Order: sequence, then C-alpha cells, then structure tokens
Amino acid sequence: MMVKESLKGLTPYQPGKPVDEVKRELGLEKVVKLASNENPYGCSPLAKEAISRALQDVAVYPDGYAQKLRTKVAGRLNVSEKQLLFGNGSDEVILILCRALLSKGDNIVAAVPTFPQYRHNAVIEGAEVKEVPLVNGEHDLEGMKNAIDEKTKIVFVCNPNNPTGNAIGKEAFESFLKSVPEDVIVVSDEAYNEYVTLEDYPDTVPMISGHRNLVVLRTFSKAYGLASLRIGYGVGDETFMQSLDPAREPFNTSTIAQMAAYYSLDDDQFIEDCSRKNRDGIELFEKFCREHGLHCYPSQGNFILIDLGVPGTDIFNRLLKAGYIVRNGEALGFPTSARITIGTREQNEEMIAELKSLLAE
Repeated sequence: MMVKESLKGLTPYQPGKPVDEVKRELGLEKVVKLASNENPYGCSPLAKEAISRALQDVAVYPDGYAQKLRTKVAGRLNVSEKQLLFGNGSDEVILILCRALLSKGDNIVAAVPTFPQYRHNAVIEGAEVKEVPLVNGEHDLEGMKNAIDEKTKIVFVCNPNNPTGNAIGKEAFESFLKSVPEDVIVVSDEAYNEYVTLEDYPDTVPMISGHRNLVVLRTFSKAYGLASLRIGYGVGDETFMQSLDPAREPFNTSTIAQMAAYYSLDDDQFIEDCSRKNRDGIELFEKFCREHGLHCYPSQGNFILIDLGVPGTDIFNRLLKAGYIVRNGEALGFPTSARITIGTREQNEEMIAELKSLLAE
C-alpha cells in the first residue's frame, strides 16, 4: 500500500513535549510548559460554564454550520454570516484552502521561517512552495510580491509572525495587498491578534469589501484559551467562502467548542486582562535581554524568540532538566535561540532565573 508521492518525506507537526511525558522521563514533580503559545490563565469562566452545560449533549451531533456561534462572530465583525468558514482550529481552514485551491503545478508564496502548516498542506496537494526569507524577523513583502507568478494561488502572511513575533503595519500591509493580482488569495493569519499592541496594526476585516482575494484567519486557541477544543475561523468574500464550504468536513467543530467560543466572546475583560499581563511578560523578558546583551525580536504575540548564543538543543535540554519546556530554535530556523511562551509573572521570573543560570555556566 503506497501513499501519494507528496507525503513521502513529510513529518507530522511536532508540538511541544507533553508535561506528563517530561515528568515521567525525568522524574520531576513540577514541569512548566512554555512551548506551545498557550494561555497560562486558561479560558474565561463563562467558557467553563458553557462546557459543563454542553456535556449534556455529547451524544448528539453538533451543528455543522455552527449557526449560533456564526451569528455572534458575524455581528462582532460586522460581516455577513456567509463570509465565515469555521474549522477545527484555524489550522483546518488552512488545510481547506489548500485542498480547495491547490493542485500539482500550482504554487504558494510564504515567508521562511513562519508557521509550518502553510508549507505542509501545500506540499500534500502537490504544489510548489516559494519561500522568501525574513529580513530581521519581518516579512520581506517586496520579495514576496516579486515571487508571485502566473501559477501562484495563495500568499500566506502570518501577522504577527510565528516564530519571531514581528508584526506588519497597516500601510505596509495595504500596499502589499494592492500589489497582489486579484486572482491570488492573500491569507492574513492573525492567530495572535488579541495580543497585539502595535498602534498601526492593520484592521483587515473591513479591507475584505475592497479586496475580494483577502481571507483573514482567527482562532480561539490562543488568547481565548480553548486550544484543546480546536476551533477557529476564516472570514473573506462571501461568494468565495461559500465556494470553500464543500471542502469542509460535515461536523468539523464540536458542540462543546462552539459553545465555549460563543460564551468566551461575552468576556472582553478576560481577554483584556490576559493581553495586559502578556505585555508585562514581554517587557520583563525584553529587560532581561537588554541587561545581558541578548537579541530578541519585538514580539506582538504571546511568545518571545531569544538568541542566547548557545545551540538551541543545548538550551532546550538544559531547561528541560530544570522542568521547563520551550521550543528549540534549531527546529524553527534559529539555531542559537529558544522560543518561550509568555507565562504567568511567577513562571516568567522563574524562567529568567534559569536563563541567567544557563548563561553563567
């Protein structure tokens, strides 16, 4: 039995090591995971209450159209309900876009390093991936524009970018969007949207009315703290988004996820508090970097990429032994760095103490 050629050589997405696995392997009682950009404060109490209520209906198929959640999200974004496509995380919306648009002979354009699932899903569909290196951690939008050709179907823009955290401003994004041919889809992946404090960060959803080739991705996995429930969405031109819907699995988002997301949207204060605490954490790590002459990128996400001048595997293993799981920069294209999720104040201070100890060795 042979899988198709495009799958050969691909590896599954590698998430951060599970806490229980590290405890078992190393015999540790306390392990802190700061590797997968999860919300250290969990989710809104309103979401927890909704999850409890939704458990009564686990024997019943979910609403495949996610009507209740769809109506609320559409209202908040001031768009038509038919402009939305819900997925098992925004990851699945990426998969659907690639499944629906790409064939052998087509290509996508994306930055490198960036979120790896753009490449992964394009390769599975047999498409070429045209990667344009970051410049100082930022998208080279001019280089990406020049990489577009008659075979390009999708351009992926991760804003803020993962793993650097750099964000693209409104003027630069609008200029780039105008330069892209109308038959090429521009995907603005905004998984960390709620954490952004950049004053000129683009408000992309209103741009869709003037750019039918723009698709904006959002997720409930990060700031909303619903990562394990897997729910996100894309918003774009109504006709285009409706044409994508047949590529969606029938019951791709669970009732529990839909209800948790629905009620999470009623708790703006929770999101504001998480965003503020996250920015405090970013500033704490930036201060540490300045004091020790280390380079870090100006992150607008809930993580920070720090160059410690030590092989990433050494950093990863040293911190792992101390009970801290981070992302090895070598796997992300930054061989002497670690990407660290912003935790609680206590976790951040403990992590910085471990980093100071590592630097002193």
